[in-house]
Amino acid sequence: MLLTKCQFVVKSIYMNMKSKMFHKIILAFLTFTVFSGFSHAAYRGESTVMMQGFHWTAWKTAPWWSVLKNQAEQISSAGIDIIWFPPSSDSLGPEGYLPRKLDILDSKYGTKAQLISAIKAFHSNGIKVIGDIVLNHRVGTLDWADFTAPAWAPDSVCSDDEWGQGKGNPDTGKGFHAARDIDHTQNYVRESIAAWLNRLRNHIGYDGWRYDYARGIAPEYFKSYEQSSNPVFSVAEIWDTLDINNPDEHRQQLCDWINSSGGKIKVFDFTTKGLLQQAVKDKQYSRLMDRYLAPAGLIGWWPINTVTFIDNHDTIDRASSDGKHKAWPFPGDKIMQGYAYILTHPGIPCIYWTHFFDCGLKNEITALIKIRKAFGINSGSSVRIVKASQDVYSAVIDGKVAMKIGSGYWQPGLEWQLQAKGYEYKIWVKKTQVDKTGNR
Repeated sequence: MLLTKCQFVVKSIYMNMKSKMFHKIILAFLTFTVFSGFSHAAYRGESTVMMQGFHWTAWKTAPWWSVLKNQAEQISSAGIDIIWFPPSSDSLGPEGYLPRKLDILDSKYGTKAQLISAIKAFHSNGIKVIGDIVLNHRVGTLDWADFTAPAWAPDSVCSDDEWGQGKGNPDTGKGFHAARDIDHTQNYVRESIAAWLNRLRNHIGYDGWRYDYARGIAPEYFKSYEQSSNPVFSVAEIWDTLDINNPDEHRQQLCDWINSSGGKIKVFDFTTKGLLQQAVKDKQYSRLMDRYLAPAGLIGWWPINTVTFIDNHDTIDRASSDGKHKAWPFPGDKIMQGYAYILTHPGIPCIYWTHFFDCGLKNEITALIKIRKAFGINSGSSVRIVKASQDVYSAVIDGKVAMKIGSGYWQPGLEWQLQAKGYEYKIWVKKTQVDKTGNR
């Protein structure tokens, strides 16, 4: 873990240096770090595979908590370790992202009792459950900011909020136009939120959190909530504008946020999402390798704190919650190329509910998860990129699994056996490796 942090720090220094000699020294260090026996594979990578357990209109299939409960066994058999539930508090918007009464857990997804029953079903099948937590903003019960359950005063609203009557301090992050921006500098607000999170942990059964719109609050407050609620797993949504031709700036921002929040909260790898879908869409697979010969997304810098994904409820179904991003879906005919990439690469891959259950991809995705688990690929696995050209990307992961995506030709050699294939992707395993399914 220390070495992985060192990698991204050194790279950050590298980007700000102009000396050719320094360039050569740093590049040599990084090449040794990534491809030698001291690769980040040795730094406590976890084998976790995650699933987003809803889509934007899931609330219309009520009670959604019962839909989740009924799929718990099947999700477990696919090899999923963590499921992400939608926001469960009472909300002005049916999707849950305009929280109103935090302590009321009857929502458009179902009742509090149904929620608890669904969580218990997943726990019984060995799956952790994380809740979608909206901390940046809140709406009033009957008016703009008459907060109840729990009750907060006007000084809980940032002074620069659109409401115009907030008595708190200026916002510590980005604003949100559709609800009141909450002032987390107020001690009683932080104490109230910490108590709420602990009730969700201790009485409802949540194991951890997905933090919505984390750019809306300074990262040190998330560090505080982590310490007070002690989640098993947490991940933040940091969706910043990506310059597809300058991804280093984007992944540096993600690294900076991880550091500022204490280094324990993972982040969604929007860098990899953007580069990967651009690569498959326009046949620009060279985008997937950076100047250090490593994966070009955040997984190339700090993989153990990264959650990779193809799509989520925002990118495929609607514009993002801050109103600044349009829907950003992965090309529909290339989805399995995307999963062939994230399920063979480091980071913690997250499967989208719609892809798994509604797009006819369940068997293909499950087969890739099984390969990942059988051959020990984890969030810290090492990657040796063999080819990254216009029409093909190929890599060997941990020396055990080889993969390629794209229409171009590549195969690893006679010592490898084809284990899975689909439209423009193939996965091989070493013949000398014994797969847990009994194949050689």
